[in-house]
Amino acid sequence: MPAIVGAFKVNSVGTSSIVHVGDVITISPHSEVKTFAGAGSFNTGDGLNIYNQNSVTNTYDNDVIDQPSTGNF
Repeated sequence: MPAIVGAFKVNSVGTSSIVHVGDVITISPHSEVKTFAGAGSFNTGDGLNIYNQNSVTNTYDNDVIDQPSTGNF
């Protein structure tokens, strides 16, 4: 059955958000992200002792596309 929708206002839409108005069968949001982090960046816990001397994060990536998202539904 078709939906009848009145006026609505969208203030903001995030990168992996969906604005849906009306009928739908399937909604499948997807997004990609590449994270660069130096030594000791993702350490969690109590009483950590981390010693990083001259930490360097190499962000050079010679290929253009790591994982294509076209047709990836």
